[in-house]
Amino acid sequence: MSNDGNKEIEIQVQIEKSTKLKAFLKKEAKFIGKKHQIDKYFSPAHKNYIKIRPVDEWLRLRDSSGAFSINYKYWHHDLDHKSQYCDEYETGIESLEQAENIFKALDIKNVAIVDKTRKLYLYKKYEIAIDSIKGLGDFVEIEYKGKLGKLKPEDITEEMVKFLKSFNVGKISRNYVGYPFQILFPKEVEYEIIK
Repeated sequence: MSNDGNKEIEIQVQIEKSTKLKAFLKKEAKFIGKKHQIDKYFSPAHKNYIKIRPVDEWLRLRDSSGAFSINYKYWHHDLDHKSQYCDEYETGIESLEQAENIFKALDIKNVAIVDKTRKLYLYKKYEIAIDSIKGLGDFVEIEYKGKLGKLKPEDITEEMVKFLKSFNVGKISRNYVGYPFQILFPKEVEYEIIK
């Protein structure tokens, strides 16, 4: 999330070559830690999030190595159905089991589970995650942590891509749908190939 409230600006990509990027992060970035995260995504019966294309909303419960949170995201899409940012609301919770019981009572159903190992780094205004997703493979996620000011989300995401390119990562495959969508609808995922 940026420092300007509840806006999240990030890119999620797969890269051909990660050696130089990983070496740079190890040497120059602050290592935040390695976590095993189980993310459960939910959709209410009265408003089926996964029926809409592109998917605008996600409701998530996360177990991050024993720390629990609830998260809601509403994605803003351009005319090409690409998302550059989302409104994000997140807070810690005491019990995942009780949160799931509440969801069940409200007819909010689990639709996807993302099993992830995440190594997290902080470098200047970027939070950089090296993710290994069960069933999907390895990804890099970069999230902007600075102030937006007069910057547009698309300018920031362009900066993130330039940052990645500086490490000779080869082909960059960017998706605009996130991990749960890729797990649920792998045949619908379109990648923007950046060379």
